[in-house]
Amino acid sequence: MPEGPSIVILKEQASPFAGRKILRVAGNTSIAKERLQGRRIEALRSWGKHFLIDVGDFSLRVHFLLFGSYRINERKEDREPRLALGFGRGAELNLYSCSVRFIDQPLDAVYDWRADVMSDAWDPALARKRLRAAPQTLACDALLNQDWFAGVGNIIKNEVLFRIRVHPLSTVGALPARQLQALVREARQYSFDFLAWKKAFVLKKHWLAHTRRICPRCDIPLVKAHLGVTNRRSFFCENCQVRY
Repeated sequence: MPEGPSIVILKEQASPFAGRKILRVAGNTSIAKERLQGRRIEALRSWGKHFLIDVGDFSLRVHFLLFGSYRINERKEDREPRLALGFGRGAELNLYSCSVRFIDQPLDAVYDWRADVMSDAWDPALARKRLRAAPQTLACDALLNQDWFAGVGNIIKNEVLFRIRVHPLSTVGALPARQLQALVREARQYSFDFLAWKKAFVLKKHWLAHTRRICPRCDIPLVKAHLGVTNRRSFFCENCQVRY
C-alpha cells in the first residue's frame, strides 16, 4: 500500500496536468466517470494516502489500496486501467487497481490537513492531544490511525518505533513524555526521510527493522508478528525496544 510520501511523489509527477482540460475518460470503474469529461483540473492535492484531483465543483479521490499503481503518459499493456484521463497532445494519467470515488463537498470541509504528516498544516500538538485521549491504544495501532497520522503506513510505523526504541505493544498512555514527543516528531521526520530516499531510489537500503531479520543495534534476531487491532506486520527487537 503506497504511504503518504509516495502519494506526494505522484502529486509532483502529475503536476503538469494542473490547469489542463480532461478530454478523454475511460476505464473499468463503475462510478459516473463521464462527469470528468471536459472538466479542467484546478488543483492536485494529497491527504495521507489519498490522491485528490480537484475539478472545481467536485473532486476525485484515489486510494491505491494494497496493490494500486499509476502510469503517466504510458500504459500497462496487459491491464485495463480503473480510470484513465486523457489530455491534449496525447498526455494521459492511468490509474490501476485502485479505489476511485467522487467528493462533492469542498476538500477543506472533508479533510483535516492538520493530521497529514506531510502537510504544511501538520499540527504535532494536536497529534499528542489525540494520543493522550486514547491511552490504551497500542503504539503500533496509534501510528496507523489515519485520523491522527494521515499518510503513515506499515513501513513508517516499524521504522519509527525502532528509531525511538519503543516496543509496538506499548500503550501510548504509558509512554514517558519524551517518548510520546519522539513518536509524534519522528512520524513526520521519517516520512520526509522516506520521501527523499524514495526519490533517490534507495529507500529499502535505509530500512533498519522493516522486513529485516537481524537487529542492527543488538545483532540478534528481530521478531516478526502481526500485532494490534490493525493486525499488520511488525518487525521489532525485544532487547532494545522498550515495552511501556
